[in-house]
Amino acid sequence: DEEEDYMSDLFIKQDVRPGLPMVRRVKEAIQKEEKQKEANEKNRKKSIKEEEKERRDLVLKSALGNENKGFALLQKMGYKSGQALGKSGEGIVEPIPLNIKTGRSGLGHEELKKRKAEEKLENYRQKLHMKKQANEQAADQFRIRFKTKQEERKMEGDLRKSQRACQQLDMQKDIDVPKETWFWIEPEEEDKKDEEDKEDECTSSDLSVSEKLHILTAYLREEHFYCIWCGTTYEDSEDLSSNCPGDSAADHD
Repeated sequence: DEEEDYMSDLFIKQDVRPGLPMVRRVKEAIQKEEKQKEANEKNRKKSIKEEEKERRDLVLKSALGNENKGFALLQKMGYKSGQALGKSGEGIVEPIPLNIKTGRSGLGHEELKKRKAEEKLENYRQKLHMKKQANEQAADQFRIRFKTKQEERKMEGDLRKSQRACQQLDMQKDIDVPKETWFWIEPEEEDKKDEEDKEDECTSSDLSVSEKLHILTAYLREEHFYCIWCGTTYEDSEDLSSNCPGDSAADHD
């Protein structure tokens, strides 16, 4: 063999980058491993259960022959292959199918699993029903609270309206001080501390808005013959009682 010419074009054209041979060897090893895995999958032996199933299916598909003692006895009694059982041929033609249990679970396990699944489904339905009821109750409570707030705001507006009317009518009669401090709309005070002290001393805080409105409405009717709901001042109590429907908004509605 001739010695290799290191100055030839063939030697110069070779890829001599560092680390390249190692990369090639790794790729070749991976490819070889993948090919080996594919070969192993193809040549993999069947498991014992698979072999048993194949043999069982083969036997079940094949018809009984004369070597079977039971079949031989039937033939002696006049039975022919494909004929229905029974003296008059009203019996079954195909044999009763064989249901083979391959798992390790005990008898009744499937029924237990089915029952548990049904119970789980029933529990889920009950939870959905309870959640629906809770949402409906929450919606009803929200509507009630919203209606109550609306009624409270309307009642507060009626109270302020009554307070303004009371203050105006009292001042027309030269009444400088209201019968009750809350009968008039209290002026805003700059000193919040004095206002808080005044509220503490006032016993009217124990009364609700509806109670204040009822008391003030009665005062306006008795003292001034004025109905806040009609917006009318009557001549006297007789004129008020005969022409005014009542002393509440419900009566006027």
